[in-house]
Amino acid sequence: MSPRVVALGTEGPREPGRLGEPEPGAAPRGRRLLGAHHAGRCSAGPGAACRAGRGRPGLVRSGGRGAGRAMQPAIVITEQPVSVSVPVGYSFTLRCRAEARTSLQYQWFCQRQSVCCQIPGATKQDLPITAQQTQLYTCRVNDLYRNAVFSDWVKVEVHPCVARGLLPQLWQGEPVIILNPTEQKVEVGKPLLLQCAAMGVPAPSYQWYCNGNVLEHQKKKKLWITHAKVSDSGTYLCCASNSHGEHWTNAVDVHIGSCRSEKFFATGKIALLVGNNRYQHHPNLMAPVTDVFELSVLLKQLGFQVVSLLDLNKAEMVTAVSRFLQLLGKGVYAIFYYAGHGYEHLGRNYMVPIDAPQPYAPENCISVQRILQKMQQQQTALNLILLDTCRKWYNLECALSQVQPLEPWGNIVYGYATCEDAEAYELQDGEFSSGIFMKYLKKHILQEKKVTHMLEDVLEDIGRDPLVTGKQVMEIKHTLKEARSLTDPICPLGAAVERWGCGQEPPRETVTFPCGARAELRFQHLFSNVMSVCAKLQDPPAHITDAHLMLRQPTEVDDVANLEESRPDQVESLLASVCKQEEQDCIFQLCGLQKIQVDVVLQLDLHYTQLSTKKRTCESLQKILPKSLLGQFFSQRNYAQPKYQNTPTWADPKGQQASLRTGAGHSLPSSNPSNSSSEPEENDESSLSELCSALLRAGPGQDHP
Repeated sequence: MSPRVVALGTEGPREPGRLGEPEPGAAPRGRRLLGAHHAGRCSAGPGAACRAGRGRPGLVRSGGRGAGRAMQPAIVITEQPVSVSVPVGYSFTLRCRAEARTSLQYQWFCQRQSVCCQIPGATKQDLPITAQQTQLYTCRVNDLYRNAVFSDWVKVEVHPCVARGLLPQLWQGEPVIILNPTEQKVEVGKPLLLQCAAMGVPAPSYQWYCNGNVLEHQKKKKLWITHAKVSDSGTYLCCASNSHGEHWTNAVDVHIGSCRSEKFFATGKIALLVGNNRYQHHPNLMAPVTDVFELSVLLKQLGFQVVSLLDLNKAEMVTAVSRFLQLLGKGVYAIFYYAGHGYEHLGRNYMVPIDAPQPYAPENCISVQRILQKMQQQQTALNLILLDTCRKWYNLECALSQVQPLEPWGNIVYGYATCEDAEAYELQDGEFSSGIFMKYLKKHILQEKKVTHMLEDVLEDIGRDPLVTGKQVMEIKHTLKEARSLTDPICPLGAAVERWGCGQEPPRETVTFPCGARAELRFQHLFSNVMSVCAKLQDPPAHITDAHLMLRQPTEVDDVANLEESRPDQVESLLASVCKQEEQDCIFQLCGLQKIQVDVVLQLDLHYTQLSTKKRTCESLQKILPKSLLGQFFSQRNYAQPKYQNTPTWADPKGQQASLRTGAGHSLPSSNPSNSSSEPEENDESSLSELCSALLRAGPGQDHP
């Protein structure tokens, strides 16, 4: 039985509704209509033209009068028209190219409102169009042997409402986003729909991403998940691309389920606490050590990831702030706390690094307003600045720092320990000192109430304290438009915020001396730049007695920075209070870890008496603490918890090594301030991150610029 075919004349295509009309959307690449004398009706749809070509691939047999001729080569379309997505009124051209042994004729068709129509006069390879409405187009190509083939159907998508100026003046057809997805909160099991749209010539293809990962089956303008799961929560965006380039939509947060009942939540909680005590050119302070430590403990209870740092020079403060800013993101609750010397100049607040000379000057200090401005640029949900410092007006003749106005986003809270042109006081309480502000802040900070209301409780308590009546009154400034609390839950959107400031110590380890005695070592961070190495002797073997341990730096090793002696007295008191529940035989403290440029060698000595000879004996092991482990907060890499890949060694002073079951952090470069400061003055608008990068590129040098 012969196949059903359509008889086509060489004079051109027939009128719509007659023979030879294409079926919109049904003619795939390479399907053909074959010439024959047959009165049936056929289209380029599935099951029609495909039945005709049963001969050799690429060849068709003509029917009717040409049935006895040799096999003729088929018509081959060499350039298909392409779909486009354009604004109304935009002019462009659809192109179709084909090859055959004979001359070819072209006829364009369009589909409008489900009706397929031949376009009068559209008989050339190119079809000029001025976009008016969305339509489908195809082109029919026929030869002298009455063979015909249809091109792909293409869509001309016309966008009637495109904002003026959205399209570049010299647009070359690259993707232009005209519709961004929006943030979604969806209950578990309900459908999730995200939409985007882009213009482009050719029409862009789409690829959706979640948390930076490709969603393999989401390649359309609409992302549809029928039954959303909690695991579908995250940050979504879509890439629109064509042969001219690619363009990305805005990233949006999608939250599914569990926190929907909570009015507010944080996507992460990050805190940087800085306490400056030991100044080079100004009176030393006592309270910042204790205040920073106590606040870090409380913030960790609230779920904050905390970095707490003591005694930073200006270069180190710039580096620390830059690291802090890098971890902030959309929806994060951010806290910056500073305790130390400071002053106020025409409404601007300045923190004084430990190396700042006399007199105070903006170029030697750190602007609080500049830090806050950069915090706000990270689209945080809450920015809390706590300044436990004096606000005396100082150096009024100096120029102001150039700081741009803050955006009116309603997420700023200032908590000043004292009011304008006044001092902040600290109290001596036994072994510890505490600032008046921290004395009452730690009493209220865990309260489940709006953060501004919590600070009001602190203000009222300070106002009732007779010791500072008439001397110190707290001040609160804020633009917080939502009732956000520090106790709000954390619901990560997108990749979880990298951990920093916690879990940085290597695990406990046990070492064995030649005599068989064993000692346990612990590494503990009271602050992010202060490490304590504690040693405790385990049950000694029966043949020794009167055993004692000692941790020290060996005399033959150059002292790196005389680190143990540089510690504030308050650190030793804090360490004693922390370790009182578990007695240690000896403790060695390393302070100012950010300054370390070489590995630190510690020596563990065991003094004991041999029962058999009654002789006093000493055995020693040396431990190498890699600088990468000690100064990793100031490294250039990320702050994820280190993987203990490199194995540090213990060795006796004679050079024999003893293997350990512990490890140390992978190698991370530490900050190296240069001898010649690469940091501009405070009035310069260069960003803190640029300052940090310049400092890190410099070679090893002094502790200050």
